[in-house]
Amino acid sequence: MNTMNSDQPQVYDLCFAWNWEYDADFTHLLAAASARDGISLLQVTPANLEATVQALTAGEIYYRSFFDRASDGDTGFMPLVQWAKMHSIPCINNYQAARQAANKASCHLDFITAGLYTPYTIILPTFCEQPEISSVDLSPLGSLFAIKPSHGGGGDGVIVEATAWEQVLAARQQFPEDHYLLQAYITPVPLDGREAWFRVIGCVDQVYPCWWDTRTHIYLPLSAEEESRYGLQALREIPLTIGRLYGLELFSTEIAYTAEGLFVVVDYINDPIDLRLQSKALDGIPDAIVVEIADKLVGYVKGKIAV
Repeated sequence: MNTMNSDQPQVYDLCFAWNWEYDADFTHLLAAASARDGISLLQVTPANLEATVQALTAGEIYYRSFFDRASDGDTGFMPLVQWAKMHSIPCINNYQAARQAANKASCHLDFITAGLYTPYTIILPTFCEQPEISSVDLSPLGSLFAIKPSHGGGGDGVIVEATAWEQVLAARQQFPEDHYLLQAYITPVPLDGREAWFRVIGCVDQVYPCWWDTRTHIYLPLSAEEESRYGLQALREIPLTIGRLYGLELFSTEIAYTAEGLFVVVDYINDPIDLRLQSKALDGIPDAIVVEIADKLVGYVKGKIAV
């Protein structure tokens, strides 16, 4: 741990907590952007977590902003989250706001209230609250529907093309403390032979819309010409609305454009997002977008800590 030999703590502009090996490339980009903008960066990984927490507790170090990409998978990082809250430190994706956004059931209601289109949805109580549940009329969902636990990411527990009530009963027991959403299957319109399904990344006040293949999970940036030709400007407006709703600086969302001319938000909020580079992983984010994300986040931090 690099600390000063005085009574004054070592002050860092940004504390970045990460524990996923595939975040290494993004971390290099974040560090480079920080160096260019004169932002001092403290990286906290499992290797120096304990020493960092001890130094914080002893008043030997202090950080002025916080970016957490670790505590969702390792509660050992929670002291950093709690310290940031206790000291009213500006955060990229405030912990409480991120937890609220992680609840698909509440997101569904918030989105409707905000005027966003969502799939027709039935929300079921948790298995723990109501183990026995009467059969629900599934006909409004159509012949195919999705079954989703209210929390979780990466497709955990999700059945994309369900057809029967028995599947619902079995799924509820996989995460018994979670509400479940039953959602109508959304079919995007084809645009020049390509499905109009998009994954859009929101970063501070910038939006990065990409074509997204639901089978291969490959991103392809939406060009300005395509956006104009197909009338897809809503792909920029919707994520900005979502970001304002929850106060999130970095997230992604999935939006399908239907034959009825509707932009339907299918997968509400993904956070934390996978920031692997497409040059390293086929289903990663295009490199240029990840570079911009690092730059935007450092710029956001610089603005927040400016005196």
